[in-house]
Amino acid sequence: MRPLHAFADDALADLDAVGLAQAVAARAVGVPELVEAAIARTTTVDPEVGAVAHEAFDRARAEGLAPRGGFFAGVPTFVKDNVDVAGMPTQHGTDAFVAGPATADGDFARMYLATGLLPLGKTRLSEFGFNGIVNHPRQGPVRGPWHRDHYAGASSAGSAALVAAGAVPIAHANDGGGSIRIPASVNGLVGLKPTRNRLAQDKLMRDMPVRIVSDGVVTRSVRDTAAFYREAEKVFRNHRLAPIGDVTRPGRKRLRVAVTTTGVGRSASPEVRDLTLQTAALLADLGHEVEEIDPPVPDSFADHFVLYWSMLALAVVAGGKRTYGPTWDPANLDNLTVGLARHCRRHLHRLPFAIASVGASKYRSARHYATYDVTLTPTLATQTPAVGELDPMGPYDDVLDALKDWVAFTPLQNATGDPAISLPLQTTAAGLPQGMMFSAGWGREALLLQLAYELEEARPFARIQG
Repeated sequence: MRPLHAFADDALADLDAVGLAQAVAARAVGVPELVEAAIARTTTVDPEVGAVAHEAFDRARAEGLAPRGGFFAGVPTFVKDNVDVAGMPTQHGTDAFVAGPATADGDFARMYLATGLLPLGKTRLSEFGFNGIVNHPRQGPVRGPWHRDHYAGASSAGSAALVAAGAVPIAHANDGGGSIRIPASVNGLVGLKPTRNRLAQDKLMRDMPVRIVSDGVVTRSVRDTAAFYREAEKVFRNHRLAPIGDVTRPGRKRLRVAVTTTGVGRSASPEVRDLTLQTAALLADLGHEVEEIDPPVPDSFADHFVLYWSMLALAVVAGGKRTYGPTWDPANLDNLTVGLARHCRRHLHRLPFAIASVGASKYRSARHYATYDVTLTPTLATQTPAVGELDPMGPYDDVLDALKDWVAFTPLQNATGDPAISLPLQTTAAGLPQGMMFSAGWGREALLLQLAYELEEARPFARIQG
């Protein structure tokens, strides 16, 4: 099956978001032309990938006539459908209630759109972001444009599919267990989960006992990701974190890199292990000091994280009517959400210790990064699942076990709050993107971006259009 993309000789061309922003600033292209090209591309690819949750094309056309300011003024984007954008519903990927239009932008959307990005609508996610794939009982799956027989990952699958297919150059994603990095890996994109509290967040995310969710973007180039964080810092700045600043090139310092292919209770497949060790060899060739280590996390972490994760599902199930209104109908929840909530109810006596353990993981991480600058792992333990696997309407235990087998590396940084980036450095024998993940200590996004630039130069990322 040939990869699906919409790259064409139109106003978007094959430019990234920075390139489009520069073209708009130089008046080489008009924002209305960018909007029309992005709409045309979206309508070309979406029937096959199923990425769009809410279409706001007419609104985008109107805003394109007088775009708001900011570095990315007029650059088309999409917002994931679990943050509020004024005038658009926030459906959270579920049929358990009917969302009306949001009355105001949420805190994240306010910051995101203040950079000048122009939304064409909202993108699909797994129900409340709980699954690593999107396969809605009514709407069907979000398919990966590299191979439509495989998922586009989750929970930010819709955003990643549209960026990978060339509909827009940048889109919102967020990450509570890997949901920026997972779809970045699956779709051949750059996905940086920032340090906890780096960016503005909606109240729903801020109210968690341990703030495991971070918002960000998926892009096709390192410079787009770096530029987004530079511009976001101009709008929202957490003064408890060192600024990322304007990262535009590789760093000169050679790094101490720890490498492991064993995740939380799971090891990478033989193919993914080999690809990871090839990446480690590339780092060594570039002059970095590379050491293979045992995973810096106890096996008990998996159970604690799953129980914390299930607490979020229980909060949804138990508080659904109060939170989402009179249309709430838990009968329409998928089996994974219900199963997670049931798991939490059965283990409520263990929940305080699980919360404490998830929160305390940051101290173990700090000790690790006193020795190493960066840790390399695969983003995901195996090749991307085929459509039909990990179906959230399947038996809960089977889905959860399969999910843990695949998503064995990304949840750690959600617990510790550390930054981590997935880079599209490898491809499986079947021709599917396989991301490599680099994590660093608290607040060290700039270091990860410098390394990402270096690796992008050393091994240019595969392009879906060939």
